[in-house]
Amino acid sequence: MRTENFPTETAGAPEVIAPEQVELSDGDEFELRIAPVTKEIGDATVRMLAYNGSIPGPTLKVSQGSEILVNAVNEGDLEATVHWHGLRLENVYDGTHQTQAPIPVGESFTYRLRFPDPGLYWYHPHIRQDYGQEMGLYGNILVVPADAGYWPPAHREVLLTLDDILLEDGKVAPFSHHETNYVAMGRFGTTLLVAGEPELALNAKLGEVVRFYLTDTANTRVFKVGVNGARMKLVGGDSGHVESEELVEDVVLAPSERVVVDMLFDRPGSVTLEHRTPERTYSLAEITVTEEPAEPGLAEEFETLRVNEDLSAERERTASYVEAEPDKTLAFVAEMDMGEPETEAGTAVYACPMHAEIVATWEGKCPICGMKLVVEPTGTARPTAFACPMHPEITATCPGTCPKCGMTLRPTEAGGGEMAEHEGHEHHGAEHAHDPAGGIEWEDDMVEMNRKTTAANMRWLIVDRETGAENAAIDWRFRVGDQVKIRLVNEMESDHPMHHPFHIHGAGRFLVLSRDGVVEPNLVWKDTVLVRTGETVDILLDVSNPGLWMAHCHIAEHHESGMMFSFDVAPGAGHSVESR
Repeated sequence: MRTENFPTETAGAPEVIAPEQVELSDGDEFELRIAPVTKEIGDATVRMLAYNGSIPGPTLKVSQGSEILVNAVNEGDLEATVHWHGLRLENVYDGTHQTQAPIPVGESFTYRLRFPDPGLYWYHPHIRQDYGQEMGLYGNILVVPADAGYWPPAHREVLLTLDDILLEDGKVAPFSHHETNYVAMGRFGTTLLVAGEPELALNAKLGEVVRFYLTDTANTRVFKVGVNGARMKLVGGDSGHVESEELVEDVVLAPSERVVVDMLFDRPGSVTLEHRTPERTYSLAEITVTEEPAEPGLAEEFETLRVNEDLSAERERTASYVEAEPDKTLAFVAEMDMGEPETEAGTAVYACPMHAEIVATWEGKCPICGMKLVVEPTGTARPTAFACPMHPEITATCPGTCPKCGMTLRPTEAGGGEMAEHEGHEHHGAEHAHDPAGGIEWEDDMVEMNRKTTAANMRWLIVDRETGAENAAIDWRFRVGDQVKIRLVNEMESDHPMHHPFHIHGAGRFLVLSRDGVVEPNLVWKDTVLVRTGETVDILLDVSNPGLWMAHCHIAEHHESGMMFSFDVAPGAGHSVESR
């Protein structure tokens, strides 16, 4: 008998095993099995799901230009697909409900995968992605370049998935069979997992250059990764190397983005890989650097910052698109309806779920983060700091204008002393909402409200600004060979302004042209772009693959609530993915 929630009991599930790296040659076949496992996370022993018994699943290492078969066997909790994130493959194998019949529990499906592009990719569910991904269903694909000099020299490579998991009472927080919750901000975890582990220990030799391939597999958390005690060089992103290698202090990854960095361990001792937010620094991994020297020495090569000619040529080729008008414009908007207040007319009190100091007697917007104010429980004290001279029933804890007559609210005698205190709050809040990395919600600042949000009371919308079509109603049609400039506008006029990682499936790759009108300084081929709160991003999609392709926000709960659409690509004359 099916229960309300997915199972959490560990009985009968085998213990998780260590992930393996599998090298596959052109024409090889591989079995990928979805099944429950038990895993220890701190003091908790929890039931999770795994590919081939490990979290993350096996890394598939393949050569650029090769083709393999993967037979996916579903022994999990619900029907499944496997999406091969970032790969420009044949549309029928993209792994969505639109391109294949879902795999019932107990059955299988064979995917034919091809790898035209070097770099780092990954695989994950595309049915109830919020559940499967949180439970451990993710794994990497490393595509080795055909050009031996594609990457700068390094002694070795390490692949790390960056994730978090929400634990409650020693179990993974429950998931309903029937609906997705945490739809407002996505499901933030209480424990960070790096390569599937809450505490990761690594080793390095003195002078060693290690290439780290990083993938953000979290449902919603953005990671800002730096290293304390070593030096770091950015060399690649979603789909291969960057235009210009650069020494960096940290890198930002939104859900589904990948970053490739080289690290030089130039002194012995303890080194910490960190996740750095404006309010807290988390340890991701501890790296012990021994006195044993790495051979050969690569310090000089590490210092060399190469410029990659293929992307320099793309900059020249796409220069005319930077100032051109967009072919398509998409806006990201939230509509929130938490129900009508059960209060007498004119007595309701509203507050910001993210900034509790913002309270008003009308349903407006938070002046700090722009979020829609929501009704407070009956009996909540009415604010007294500011009031409208014409309408004394209109009061708030912060300056503003009267929603009835437009007059500026004035400090009251009762609350005048609160003005300086509020201004201090507002300044601090503005820094939180628009930190130096820009418009990112690093933590869940409204846990109880977020937990209550579902697709029934929170609508996340992608809106075509030309036609007004929303989400699945968007109807775009392209042809192989098209170059499509798409403008992504993250609206502040929204019930909950926040960042969105926008992902386009394998119709092609894209380049980020500009952010808020500033030309992107370092090009890299992308399939996902982080659009921060209030930001406008222009991208150029190189359409190279026919079929029906999905585009969506890669916050899993946003996608599951409907923040997605699909578009058609017709074949072009003599098209070939491998040649582009």
